[in-house]
Amino acid sequence: MKTRRHGLDVAWALLGIIFASYLILGGSIIEATSAHDDVQGRPHFKGSPASPTAVMKRLQADEHAAQSLAQLNNVSCTNGMADTYPCHNVDLMALLPLTALGGTKANDIWGWTTTDGREFALVGMYEGTAFVEITDPASPDYLGLLPTHTTGSTWRDIKTYADHAFIVSEAGGHGMQIFNLTKLLQANPDFTADAQYNGFGRAHNIVINEDTGFAYAVGTDTCAGGLHIVDISSPASPADAGCFSDDGYTHDAQCVVYGGPDIEYNSLDKEICFNSNEDTFIIVDVTDKNNPTEISSVTYPGWGYSHQGWLTPDHVYFLLDDELDEQNLRHNTRTRIFDVSNLSDPLFVGSFDNTTAAIDHNQYVKDDHVYQANYRAGLRILEIDNLAVTGLSEAAYFDIYPSSNSARFNGAWSTYPYFPSGIVVVSGIEQGLFVLRPNLSGAPPPSGDAPAAPPGSLAVTNNGDGTALITFSYLSDDETGFEIQREKQHRKKNWVNTTTFSLESDSESYTDISGGGTFRYRIRAVNDFGASDWTDWAKVTVTTSGGGKTKCHPKRGCTS
Repeated sequence: MKTRRHGLDVAWALLGIIFASYLILGGSIIEATSAHDDVQGRPHFKGSPASPTAVMKRLQADEHAAQSLAQLNNVSCTNGMADTYPCHNVDLMALLPLTALGGTKANDIWGWTTTDGREFALVGMYEGTAFVEITDPASPDYLGLLPTHTTGSTWRDIKTYADHAFIVSEAGGHGMQIFNLTKLLQANPDFTADAQYNGFGRAHNIVINEDTGFAYAVGTDTCAGGLHIVDISSPASPADAGCFSDDGYTHDAQCVVYGGPDIEYNSLDKEICFNSNEDTFIIVDVTDKNNPTEISSVTYPGWGYSHQGWLTPDHVYFLLDDELDEQNLRHNTRTRIFDVSNLSDPLFVGSFDNTTAAIDHNQYVKDDHVYQANYRAGLRILEIDNLAVTGLSEAAYFDIYPSSNSARFNGAWSTYPYFPSGIVVVSGIEQGLFVLRPNLSGAPPPSGDAPAAPPGSLAVTNNGDGTALITFSYLSDDETGFEIQREKQHRKKNWVNTTTFSLESDSESYTDISGGGTFRYRIRAVNDFGASDWTDWAKVTVTTSGGGKTKCHPKRGCTS
């Protein structure tokens, strides 16, 4: 009896320890995931979700084997098809199947262009990162694979800065690999990482502001899954720079030196991150890396999973894709539009439903178009010109998953539209690398010669009233106009807020309403067949009559 009593006492003691541990662990779990009211009184869930997230689990459930595909080269879009792929205003320059990329399935994609114009696709793979030169888009050249730092993973993300690639993954203990891209120019590149950052283990995405030299790892096992800030200004020596965890898990973000219409921020060299936080769209001021502060947060009707988005070039609108709404609510691919002209009060102003049921995944804005990777519907290109009046409209597409446009997690993972040549690359999860050439004019590409030489004698002078006078001279006789590019100096270091505007060919001068600050300008000649090289940069410090900083609003003008 005494023995049984002793046994019961031990059992109760063990249960007490287990229960106490449960309370301790449970308390921390509840604290990490329970609802609270934010500053707008909206219930919101904080903390890092389990890995994999619900979205990741759905993607894993849809996984199937790589498609057995042959390499294709230089297939035009004719009568709505390029080989077996439905298309509109997009030609297939090349398809490199997974077998040609050294891996079994693909994920993210990014690009890199050398100073002399050579172009490279950086393709995330389960096994690592593949590098492909696409300077001749109809004849891409696979160069090799940088192996994953730890184990293989369905999720890998890549961005570039200062001729280096920065690579993160959901693989445990992966950290951030740093690879010197100039090695790709060697005869036999060495595919090993040149540096490693271990301030976090896994990460879902990496965001880089090339204007400031800071990287933002998101969805990591640090900072409650929020912004883990890394100084990469010296790429080989990355350094922890800060953390933003107030709103919990961030799935993706875009971080910029703000150049939009909000006069409270637009003349102060503010660095702002626009974050997709699962159930929230949140705007954060990260100018002070030691003290990032939330400016605002907002939700929207029918949210399922706030996934990713991108600003329009004027920083007036933010286009957001939700990764679960198509499955949850059974509507067609939906792009949501936010007016962010007032950073403290972003407004959901509407949405655009496309013609297929596919899930939207990643999108990037270039000039007047947004390039979307919409899983089974492939690449979709929407026109955003005059967005406030006409909204979005589809201008082109290339469907890399012809058998279905349903709301499942297969097909196009991501796209990269920023090559100077106009080439766009798309990564297909089960397919490989698609090298595409959109024709957004809807007409056959013109044939002829671009202007042979840029203008000469470029000079820029300060008018003293918040404007700069740009003068130049003609050096060719076949241009139909000119493009002028302006950049502003940020904190006496980087050049930011690149703006390009056009000028008719009947003038050799232009007055730019720049506002106060230090700027640099360059110019090139253009015609229907292309553009000349750019001139060298010409630098000027523009002052105002008041001698102080100038705040410029696109409608109300500039004040000092």
